[in-house]
Amino acid sequence: MASQLVLPFGSKPALKREDFIAAPCNEQALRFIERWPDWPARTAAIWGPPESGKTHLARIFCDRAGARLISAQDLATIDPSDDAIAVELDDSSDPGRDRKLFALFERPSGTMLLTGRLPPREWSTSLGDLRSRFDALLAFPVWAPDDHLLAALVRKHFADRQLDVTDAIVKRLLLHVERTPSAISAFIARIDEKALAEKRAVSERLVIDLVDSETGRDP
Repeated sequence: MASQLVLPFGSKPALKREDFIAAPCNEQALRFIERWPDWPARTAAIWGPPESGKTHLARIFCDRAGARLISAQDLATIDPSDDAIAVELDDSSDPGRDRKLFALFERPSGTMLLTGRLPPREWSTSLGDLRSRFDALLAFPVWAPDDHLLAALVRKHFADRQLDVTDAIVKRLLLHVERTPSAISAFIARIDEKALAEKRAVSERLVIDLVDSETGRDP
């Protein structure tokens, strides 16, 4: 198929276990999630850059454990008696958040999964006792780009938008886009927008036109 027309359905990421792109760079984290509840530690962390699969892995954990995935800002909504908890941390810190997190570490039972962009040893906190908990966390990185995973990631982002693309489109995109999950996701969103705005099919020509327009080259 050389191209495919775009319909305005939007993007809805598929976040089930069967949708996860397993690769050497995330294999350890995935295996650990799938061991639940047989974990060697009650609290663990997954870290990596934006859109590297952290949220997807956390969703897999939530499906297995019956947990709810929340942000650090919503810690007050957690029931500490829940058997399993998943929290997405950002790069900020405040005393209120730190006290709530420390209380979750100190629960007598239950498991907790934390996600963040940086290794836990680099997470900010204003509470010394929480600092020591972060430093001791069992943590798994989830991103080290390789061609196989990047190509699969491109296809998944298109599939989330109900689009099936050719190998030529995937290769062309990876030649010109920064090789990071966030850059790939953002570029595909712009392709989708351009195709809709111009009522064009998603094709290699469309990818080339977008690259040319963003780099200032003549088509």
